[in-house]
Amino acid sequence: MRTLAFQMPDRGGGPTGPRIRGGRPSRRIRTLLMTLGVLAVLCMAFTMFAGFWTNWLWYRSVDYSSVFTTTLWTKIGLFCVFGLLMAASVGLNIWLAHRLRPPLSAMSMEQQNLDRYRMGIAPYKKWLLLGITALVGLIAGASASSQWRTWLMWVNGVSFHQKDPQFHLDVSFYAFDLPWYRFLLGFGFATVILSVIAAAVTHYLYGGLRVTSPGARTTAAATGHLSVLIGIFVALKAVAYWLDRYGLAVKSSDFKATGNWTGLRYVDANAYLPAKTILFCIAVICALLFFATLWRRTWQLPVIGLGLMVLSAILIGGLYPAIVQKFQVQPNEQAKEAPYVQRNIKATREAYGIDDAKVSEYAGTSDTKDKSKLRKDVDSTASVRILDPNVVSPTFQQLQQMRNYYAFPTNLDVDRYEVDGQEQDTVIGLRELNLNGIPKNNWINDHFRYTHGYGVVAAKGTTADSEGRPVFTESDLPSTGSLGTYQQRIYYGEKTTQYSIVGGPQKEVDYSDDDGEKNTSYTGNSGVNLDNTLNRAAYAVTLGEPQILYSGAIGKGSRILYNRTPKERVEAVAPWLTIDGDAYPAVVDGSIQWVVDAYTTTNGYPYASRTTLGDTTADSLTATNNQRAVVAQQNQVNYIRNSVKATVDAYTGKVKLYQWDTEDPVLKTWMKAFPGTVQPKSAIPSALLDHLRYPQDLFKVQRELLTRYHVTNPQTFLSGSEVWQVPDDPTNDSGSAVPPYYLSMKMPDQTARTFSLTTTFTPNGRDNLSAFMSVDAQAGSKDYGKIRILKLPTNTTVNGPKQVQSQFNSEQDIAETISLLNRGHSNVEYGNLLAVPLDGGLLYVEPVYVRGGGLKYPLLRKVLVTYGGNTAFEDTLDEALDKVFSGDGSSTTKPPDESTSPPTTSTDPTVQQALNDAQKAFDAGQTALKKGDWQAYGEAQKDLQDALSRAEEAQSKADKADKAGGSGGKNGDGKASSTSSPSPSAGTGASAAASPSSSPSG
Repeated sequence: MRTLAFQMPDRGGGPTGPRIRGGRPSRRIRTLLMTLGVLAVLCMAFTMFAGFWTNWLWYRSVDYSSVFTTTLWTKIGLFCVFGLLMAASVGLNIWLAHRLRPPLSAMSMEQQNLDRYRMGIAPYKKWLLLGITALVGLIAGASASSQWRTWLMWVNGVSFHQKDPQFHLDVSFYAFDLPWYRFLLGFGFATVILSVIAAAVTHYLYGGLRVTSPGARTTAAATGHLSVLIGIFVALKAVAYWLDRYGLAVKSSDFKATGNWTGLRYVDANAYLPAKTILFCIAVICALLFFATLWRRTWQLPVIGLGLMVLSAILIGGLYPAIVQKFQVQPNEQAKEAPYVQRNIKATREAYGIDDAKVSEYAGTSDTKDKSKLRKDVDSTASVRILDPNVVSPTFQQLQQMRNYYAFPTNLDVDRYEVDGQEQDTVIGLRELNLNGIPKNNWINDHFRYTHGYGVVAAKGTTADSEGRPVFTESDLPSTGSLGTYQQRIYYGEKTTQYSIVGGPQKEVDYSDDDGEKNTSYTGNSGVNLDNTLNRAAYAVTLGEPQILYSGAIGKGSRILYNRTPKERVEAVAPWLTIDGDAYPAVVDGSIQWVVDAYTTTNGYPYASRTTLGDTTADSLTATNNQRAVVAQQNQVNYIRNSVKATVDAYTGKVKLYQWDTEDPVLKTWMKAFPGTVQPKSAIPSALLDHLRYPQDLFKVQRELLTRYHVTNPQTFLSGSEVWQVPDDPTNDSGSAVPPYYLSMKMPDQTARTFSLTTTFTPNGRDNLSAFMSVDAQAGSKDYGKIRILKLPTNTTVNGPKQVQSQFNSEQDIAETISLLNRGHSNVEYGNLLAVPLDGGLLYVEPVYVRGGGLKYPLLRKVLVTYGGNTAFEDTLDEALDKVFSGDGSSTTKPPDESTSPPTTSTDPTVQQALNDAQKAFDAGQTALKKGDWQAYGEAQKDLQDALSRAEEAQSKADKADKAGGSGGKNGDGKASSTSSPSPSAGTGASAAASPSSSPSG
């Protein structure tokens, strides 16, 4: 009663009371957790949707929505088909193993111990089955969807109309069909293995398979089930053996004689190929024995067959080829391998487009005695470019940047433009946006106000002004010059890497002049419209910037621009292309167009040796400038074509793809897969055609292959005696290959100069020159793409680039000048070392720049020219050429030999006064040089030249007067003595000052 009395007043807290009061908070927590869970799922779903939606909007904005939809539906189709196949296969075998389980009474003690596991999963059998099948299906589907390229190439593949020499199958079988068959085979193996594992676990769990119990290890039903699955696996192995036969034609291996090797060798054709055929037959028999267990219910014969197959694989597939290689091939390797090497040479040259490369013998030295004729021939042979686009970017930056928020690329580009009625090799760069230079970084400035660059800057490639600066043909802000009128705003460029929002209420900074900042608003149709809330929310999520959703700077007409580099845009609209590492700008029909070279590739060309694009296209420029690295790519290929020329409008961002190689079957395949994305070659505007050129990355791949594959004789190829190498760049310490150079030049078999891409070769392990290579790079030329190689004789030695640079640095007078130029805060920078074939010899030209004093940019101060053993180091190219071909053979004007008597000195007071003035000018120049005062130095050089001219003129008059008066003296050997030399007191300085080796004037 006392207990009741205690409980009665607290009725609400009776047995049900606490649960009611305690239940309300728990229901609220559950509700809250459920709400949070739903919100989390919705957030994840919207994040996924945002990524999909923004991609769709972007592709639609560039008019390439078909690329997005084709790729998307292909991925979805592969995901569904192969995901369902995997899920159905595994699920079916689990269900079948469960269906074939023995009755409970027949279970052993071992199986009865598993009752608790069976009882634990019994209520969830269906859900467990669905979960397992769904998991394996999702994994398989995701893996299959990544094979969308393989599927599209297989289903759309076109013929190469070329057959391999071993199996006589079209190359398309290896390029398009075999990769898809291998994927199907790999998927089949994965499906069978997972099915065997799933079935074996189920049989064990339900008593069909025993491990420790005495008696039969498997029931008859389990034996039949598992044996069929293993039989399918062995049958797939038979298919693999059969495909391996064809795979030998594209198999990569190491070959001691040649290094990387693709295709069959003697041992492959005579040992591995028969072995694969035999193993195929054994595997078929073994598979049939496994299938036979459905009737025999015993593992004896299948196990024997499996053991025979393994033993055969070891003996026939491994030991026998090793014996053939050891006792048949090695004793007479060259004779045995020669037919297969011939196949490799032919296929490699065809696959890389070097089969038409013309190799000509070249003397390396000139027999012409008339030096004046050679001097004239230089101008008709080459338009020698002394403005190095890889050095003068800081000069462009300093002289033409105009504002800190503009910048030029690290490496400028070389193109052709008409200047003063003549086509001129031109160094060109765009004044792009540099966000690091804006006055203050914040979200509005970075994405709304500073949105674009402005204008083109171009300079003649073959000359510099008196101060060593570029001679601009297009300059200032806004840019004016020889390029005419064009849209100068640059919204898409190599340095434009982040998004901008334009066209809305927020005005953009256009450019600045003497009247202050000019504002503008984007009027193009590029980008994605941000008018509606859905688009803004999607981009806020995708870009991780919530201000996009609510910022007042975004309003009617606002558009978001992203994926703004030319490479990004072309890669996005044509994901099946490999992009060249160097996009370059061209002014075409009133707009700035980025020109992007794109390649189609495959690694399935039979017998063609593979190369790694990223390694092959690396050189001294890519080593120091990642922006110029290929694109790419560390993937291996053994077929490449420059099949597409793409353009990206710098203002609108419009991407256009033009078919360039009309015969390329890989491009034709992709054009079938993505119809309408690539325009025909005939659609290329003529104005654009004038600026298309042979791409550097393709040239670098071809030159690397030609270090070996210029040889077509298999015996010579195997001996390795004719192997070349691409020399290291001697102008810097990167240790990387010298880059190829563009310049207008004429090869010996050509009648006129043409825009070309050139390089040199040296013998493997040596520095002398072995060959010179050029390709006609001018798109409008009838010989466009023709490779010419000048092969130098092996019994003579012609200096290669490294030796020329070494000779240049070791010349005493030149070295002294370089040392003088390097004094104080000045630094010498070497430009591109150009080689030009001239009348049987090689003309080398190298510009020398000085960056020093208060200047932060390099100026052209000297030009090195060497030909036929004569070297000149002068202030200008013309002076250096004149000196080299003057016949004196000297590198610079040398001071008089101190071991000889000093020359007779004129006592004419006019001459003496002029020499005194020259000495003063020289001293003033040296003082200015040490201080790095280039302006004062230049004035001193002018005074020096003026004084020396006066001295020469006065001395000439004095000599004539002496001769007229009969006082023209003769020296001991009957020759007139020189009286134009300065006196000993003035000669040391003034004469040395006149020498180019000591006067780096601008």
